[in-house]
Amino acid sequence: MFIGKALLLVAAGAKAYAATTTSSGLAAQFSPVFPSDMPKATGVVTSYNYGPYDLTTTLSTTPLKGYPDTWESPPTNSAEVKKVYNMIDWSKVPKAPVRKQDSNGNWKSDSDGASDPYCWWSSTNCLKPKASYLPDDIYTCPNDGDWGLNYDDGPFNRYDDEYADEENPYAEPALYNFLAENNNQKATLFYIGSNVVNYPAAAKRALNDGHHLCVHTWSHPAMTTQTNAQIVAELYWTLKAIKEATGVTSKCWRPPQGDVDDRVRAIAWQMGMRTILWDEDTDDWDMPAPGGGNLSPKKVDAKFSTWIKNYNSGKDRSGHIVLEHELNSATVNMSMFWMPKLQETFNVIPALACNGISQPYWEEDFVYPLSNVPGGSSSTATTKVTTPTPTPTPSTCTSGSYGLGNGDGYNGACCKDQSDCWDDCISGKCNGPVNTKVSAQTTTKKTTTKKKTTTKKKTTTKKKTTTKAAAKCTPGARGKKRGNGKTGYCCSSSDDCVETCRSGKCGL
Repeated sequence: MFIGKALLLVAAGAKAYAATTTSSGLAAQFSPVFPSDMPKATGVVTSYNYGPYDLTTTLSTTPLKGYPDTWESPPTNSAEVKKVYNMIDWSKVPKAPVRKQDSNGNWKSDSDGASDPYCWWSSTNCLKPKASYLPDDIYTCPNDGDWGLNYDDGPFNRYDDEYADEENPYAEPALYNFLAENNNQKATLFYIGSNVVNYPAAAKRALNDGHHLCVHTWSHPAMTTQTNAQIVAELYWTLKAIKEATGVTSKCWRPPQGDVDDRVRAIAWQMGMRTILWDEDTDDWDMPAPGGGNLSPKKVDAKFSTWIKNYNSGKDRSGHIVLEHELNSATVNMSMFWMPKLQETFNVIPALACNGISQPYWEEDFVYPLSNVPGGSSSTATTKVTTPTPTPTPSTCTSGSYGLGNGDGYNGACCKDQSDCWDDCISGKCNGPVNTKVSAQTTTKKTTTKKKTTTKKKTTTKKKTTTKAAAKCTPGARGKKRGNGKTGYCCSSSDDCVETCRSGKCGL
């Protein structure tokens, strides 16, 4: 399945193009014309990359220039937006109302009537447009056992405020590196234009790593509340940011909150993009973390567990597109924790791939595989990945935590399961915080020549770590699976806790 056929455009100075209905009965599409002086993308591949991949953990934070204020509704009076606006055939855009919400985000009117004339998803979950010249929304994986992997709200930007210590270990490229190291996993990513402008290096990394890049608007509004011109601006500036950062022009988009009707669909479709929704939702965005809510992570854990159990029992073997986010530490950590388990159960492939879409951009040199290609199995290139080992050794990780269940393993420590680590146990290694004390003493060791001093430092470090781990959590709940472990109690899984088990300790 292809999202749409490319339409060749004349140079930037050409007259506005008026779309017509194609032979298939669908409204014609165009790719927006970007300014001829827009900087060309650098440091990116020009076709699908089978590897090897860059797994460094530090990226440039230099933003793009010449864009509207980020996270604000973009202006509609720029020459660029007006040009795209005039390229749209407005006779092929239904006259659905511009909808209203109150200050709490509740709809002032939540229905267009029983007939739902504009296929308003927020009202009826409608997925098949009433306008005959629009294609159906993509919302599921048609083949049994497929898990359509996708993440909204990226790329996850770094923080420079009071949240930095907590959030930045999970900011990109943390998730992208994790996916590359776990079966060379690919995903469909729905990008917010403001995030791309603020962190274009992360978008470059995602493209180079072989992920699909799609549009998720500029400032994340409910799109049916926007005027026609505002819809064009939200989509255009995001398309442009992705194009300038990566060199590709997306043919896929997802409306924030799923809020779409035929008016919004028609504008997005004519601007070259098909609407992609979902049929299962993790609700991970609502967990406690910056930008999140108050949903217990234990409830999100339960959803993943249920999907796996239902598949294994035969209760639900259908394919699904399951909504996830790269929004904050909570959502990324949740995905990292469950990914190996999902891969053991489902055929985890990008949401577009499970729908047969191999060319997600107007740039036709990008042809993506429709199945997952594990690292090293491709004859065209070798992908740099690490192979999980059932019992890690000190040569691949730092010893001292494996199998002890003390919850004191820093980043890189050997682990048997999550209870060995401050955070999660991924492929036999703890992720999460780095032991800064050890790092600092290692540096000192390199500059000293006294063996006695070096030995003393090692002994001191071991004692401090042991003492800190012993005081880290309260015993009495670990491994009992009674669900009564209060905040601060030791745990080996969320079954031990009232809320959830993270880093070997019960809490939110």
